[in-house]
Amino acid sequence: MARLREGHCKVSNPYNGTENRVPLGRDDVDGFVFWTKNLGPFLPHLEEIDALGYPFIIQHTINGYPRELEGRVVDWRDSVEQAHAVAERYGPRTVVWRYDPIVVTNTMTLEQHITRFNAMARALEGAVDEVVVSFAQMYQKTTTNMNRAAAEQGFRWFDPSDWSKRELVSDLVQVAAERRMQLSVCSQKKYAVGGAQEAACVDAYRLSDVAGYPIKAKRKGNREGCCCFESRDIGAYNSCPHGCIYCYAVEDHARAEKAYEAREDKGEILVGAGVTGRNEQIRGG
Repeated sequence: MARLREGHCKVSNPYNGTENRVPLGRDDVDGFVFWTKNLGPFLPHLEEIDALGYPFIIQHTINGYPRELEGRVVDWRDSVEQAHAVAERYGPRTVVWRYDPIVVTNTMTLEQHITRFNAMARALEGAVDEVVVSFAQMYQKTTTNMNRAAAEQGFRWFDPSDWSKRELVSDLVQVAAERRMQLSVCSQKKYAVGGAQEAACVDAYRLSDVAGYPIKAKRKGNREGCCCFESRDIGAYNSCPHGCIYCYAVEDHARAEKAYEAREDKGEILVGAGVTGRNEQIRGG
């Protein structure tokens, strides 16, 4: 919030460490899209952001996975309460539920995904009108982290066939529709079946609905298959302490905890590249 009040921030390029200045003034920003797994600490600040005239969307990931997959994520029921609180204050177009990435293990089977998704959709009915799904993409660092965790904690993980993934999406589309939600698929067009749409997570149309006036933007995805509108990412890799084993944005969880502890809430940059380290390039699959 200090950076918003100052009107700018700096962002470190994860590949070469270059720091770039990003203006955050009201005339420079059409709106914000926030990604979170725990909105609680940020809830009080939404009032100020709204008062300053910035429209915003919240992409709220709520998976409810076992602790061996999500070590420090808040209980999904708390996240549901947060989503309802935002929808009641700012409207049901403000929050998008993300049930992603879908990770399949012997303790979280395809059948268990349907059961869990059903319970969450029932709890979130009325707070959201869209749910975004995707299947975990096993980059090299993700595979390494998953294999290490599986060996240490005694579970097995699988990458289901494309047929199984499409069948699951078809089932989830029906569950979502029963709860007045549109299901969309993020950057994985081949799984957009059974009435599922392709997701635009940075969505100028939704942001326009929230703002109450049209926001003009062009589609400019950040990787193959991405349908998002043009945006500027001011986050940082290797900086989240939630401990999600499948996360593509965290290569080393110990480094991420160190980066989180080293953050400067009033500094120009959230976390420098010297702390977060460098990540492999992310490509759509």
